[in-house]
Amino acid sequence: MTRRKFSLTATAAIAGATATFAQSKRSIRIGAPIFLKNDDPEVLAREHRRLHYTAAQFPPFTTPDANLIAATRKAYAAQNVVIAEVGAWVNILHPDPATRKKNLDYAIDRMRIADEVDARCCVDTAGSFNLKSSADPRNVTKEYFDATVENCRKIIDAAKPKRSKFTIEMMFANLPDGPDSYLELIKAVDRKEFGVHMDVCNVLSSPDKYYNSGKYIDELFRKLGPWVMSCHAKDLIIPGGRSLTFIEVVPGRGIVDYKSYLRNLSQIPREAPLMLEHFADDDEFQEGANYIRKQGAEVGVTFV
Repeated sequence: MTRRKFSLTATAAIAGATATFAQSKRSIRIGAPIFLKNDDPEVLAREHRRLHYTAAQFPPFTTPDANLIAATRKAYAAQNVVIAEVGAWVNILHPDPATRKKNLDYAIDRMRIADEVDARCCVDTAGSFNLKSSADPRNVTKEYFDATVENCRKIIDAAKPKRSKFTIEMMFANLPDGPDSYLELIKAVDRKEFGVHMDVCNVLSSPDKYYNSGKYIDELFRKLGPWVMSCHAKDLIIPGGRSLTFIEVVPGRGIVDYKSYLRNLSQIPREAPLMLEHFADDDEFQEGANYIRKQGAEVGVTFV
């Protein structure tokens, strides 16, 4: 597919989605990690509902076998809790070949689990050439992009998912680092089983984007909306100081435009859960979820 043909196809998909969903908004599912330590899927699913969550991460089981995976799918479905994502979270660009293969094999296994448990997606970052940091000058090069394309294809082609999709989470210090580089990645991977994981806070990487987050969020969804499978929720602040620093905080404690986030999320072609992350305890997650629901209510967005 040529670049022009891909751009026209993407534009048509976005235009079609906009026309369809301008008439009716989709209700949004909110989820978060839970702090209950238990290996019984039914207990875990009920705990999500007790906390008013209708989406979840795949539980952190050590070695889930086929029976546990099937039991998890059944228990969560019975409670109307969608499994938003199965995290891989390994460095699939590790510079040591043996470790890279081990990590890729793990990501393939997680992709298979995601498909078996009927999760929206399996998610990982693209990784890093640097063993000690996610940041490295090589992480924004053509070499990095091409290696990421190869890794995504390997994972998808080996796992052969039928329901779930493999996704890469956008990050501030490596590719994909925004909507345009993600569109390039979608084109290059060239697999219908490849999707988008949306975390707007990860790419609000300049004062202009930070202070005008609603405008940038509109652009992210305008370009990537048809492929979004799952999303993360948090907020950002810039503290005082002589260097530019972004700090993650609970939604409502920063200035990220959640009305824009929710309005856009409610209008994409498929149901993509919104998962809160990186907070200390249930109270902080509940604070963030309540803020999000309030923001949604103010722009006519409903929640499952």
